[in-house]
Amino acid sequence: MGKFLIVGLGNIGDEYQYTRHNIGFRMLDSFAKVSNISFEDKRYGFVGHGRVKNAELVLLKPSTYMNLSGNAVRYWLQQEKIPVENLFVLVDDLNIPFGALRIRKQGSNGGHNGLGNIESVLGTPNYARLRFGIGNDYQRGAQINFVLSNWTDEEENKLQERFEITNEIIRSFCLQGIEKTMSLYNGK
Repeated sequence: MGKFLIVGLGNIGDEYQYTRHNIGFRMLDSFAKVSNISFEDKRYGFVGHGRVKNAELVLLKPSTYMNLSGNAVRYWLQQEKIPVENLFVLVDDLNIPFGALRIRKQGSNGGHNGLGNIESVLGTPNYARLRFGIGNDYQRGAQINFVLSNWTDEEENKLQERFEITNEIIRSFCLQGIEKTMSLYNGK
């Protein structure tokens, strides 16, 4: 079945914990919790090891800050001898409505600093990603404040239900591959 690196993007620090930009960390935390995987503070990030059936998983929350995530991703891909096609990056996306989920096999970074850095360090945009829509309900020029602000209470209440689906998506990616996962879950 193989070995997979599942990376949640976010910023370390309590002040960022519940911000929109940290949804990658939160998706990974949710998956780790239901999978009984705990994180340890390791080089370049918080790392957890586990299994889903016969797939071996390495979970990573980079501690490098968002715009340097590529260093952590490259290190753990090499360290664990995981091919880039078994990399799955969980990330926030301003360009899609709140709670919408988009799975892509590869693609542009869409202006996202974390994805841009991973692409730059790995030298390829050809890795799978799960984009979680955070919406774009902000005034012109207020993008940074928006992504670094906390969810509204209404949004926060809806996150758990979305996490149930993102948990399924991560399992599906590891067990059935990206193509099947995209056909099953895109648009859900």
